[in-house]
Amino acid sequence: MILFPHAKINIGLDITGKLPNGFHTLETFMVHTDWEDVLELTPAPKTELVCSGLPIDCPPEKNLVMKAFRLMEAETGGLPPTLIHLHKNVPDGAGLGAGSADAAFTLCGLNDLYNLGFPREKLAEMAAMIGSDCPFFIYDCPMFCSGTGTTLAPAPELADALKDYHIVIVRPPFGVSTKEAYSGVRPYQGNRLPLACRVMAPVTEWQGLVGNDFEASVCAAKPRIEEIKQSLLRLGAVYAQMSGSGSAVFALFPEPVEADILSELLPDCFIHAGK
Repeated sequence: MILFPHAKINIGLDITGKLPNGFHTLETFMVHTDWEDVLELTPAPKTELVCSGLPIDCPPEKNLVMKAFRLMEAETGGLPPTLIHLHKNVPDGAGLGAGSADAAFTLCGLNDLYNLGFPREKLAEMAAMIGSDCPFFIYDCPMFCSGTGTTLAPAPELADALKDYHIVIVRPPFGVSTKEAYSGVRPYQGNRLPLACRVMAPVTEWQGLVGNDFEASVCAAKPRIEEIKQSLLRLGAVYAQMSGSGSAVFALFPEPVEADILSELLPDCFIHAGK
């Protein structure tokens, strides 16, 4: 079985509070992109994770894919030995949810491969035990995410708003750890309309209206991110924002952008120009 875990972007990200356990509450819209990893699951004599593509800076057993396998194994009381091949195209440390997508697709893939019969809601519940981004990837539509990120509501109106735009994603030559990003962020203290109201504005009005609360502290520590954002806006993007906790920046363009132009403008970055 071959699957294609896809990266996500965040349309807006409001930090709304901080819980006694140290976790932050937030509101954000998550949207799938066509930047994908490749995940292959095959019955085999022994369970093994083999990785290729971009380097992964952790041993196989600590990879979220293997955490997902072990979680499903515990949930079912045992799984057949499985060879898992993960080919990485989407860089980590980018705020694109690449590892979370790989884990969620592993759960879905095992469920289908071995006819386990778990409904999507149960798979999402299991995914939340791996990471707060993971449940989103169980579903195949834009979602409004709240709470700690695991409370989901479909947002089909966002797909309609974005259908005429081309998404460009730029990841600078460095990542931002989630722990690093959260250590510098604070809940927003001012008055503003809820994010769900602000995204109702036309996409051409989002810049300066629909923002990411991580940007202030992350960009202060890593100004290259803001430089990339401004470069994309000068190139003609109607909206550009850091995704998640960084370091990737995405931009919405009304027309396709030539890959050669992007590579010349940002030669040191990973670049994906989507549909």
